[in-house]
Amino acid sequence: MEVILKEDVAKLGSRGDVVKVAEGYGRNYLLPRKLAIQANEGNKAVIVQMKAASVRRSAKEKTQAEELAKQFDGVSVSFQRRTGEHDQLFGSVTSSDIGDALTKKGFNVDRRKIQLHEPLKTMGEFTVPVKLHKDVTAHLKVVIEKEVVAE
Repeated sequence: MEVILKEDVAKLGSRGDVVKVAEGYGRNYLLPRKLAIQANEGNKAVIVQMKAASVRRSAKEKTQAEELAKQFDGVSVSFQRRTGEHDQLFGSVTSSDIGDALTKKGFNVDRRKIQLHEPLKTMGEFTVPVKLHKDVTAHLKVVIEKEVVAE
């Protein structure tokens, strides 16, 4: 099945691309979520307009992402967690935790853009990449400290 992508889809293609996908994937996932339209002669004429609009939109999104990346310079997020032996954390710090902390600081960043491959489970300082746009990646400093327990 050939479809025209209306949005960027990870590991498939970008907006305006004509791609071949499995029948079930196209019919059950892409089309109902309005991520793609079926590639027929009428819709192929729309591609040209979509690509022009996509270029303009992508340029605008990239400039916004670059401005946001400049604001990330010098920003750090710190967490206090309980620890056990050898400074292992009870639990972990996930991309969701980092996203919540950024929201409290006034940054509106989706947790899925935080490129944390696995949760942080030790104390220390970490540099976590945040993919704001396909061409713009900011780096965020995350500090995990030992929680002071009042006895």
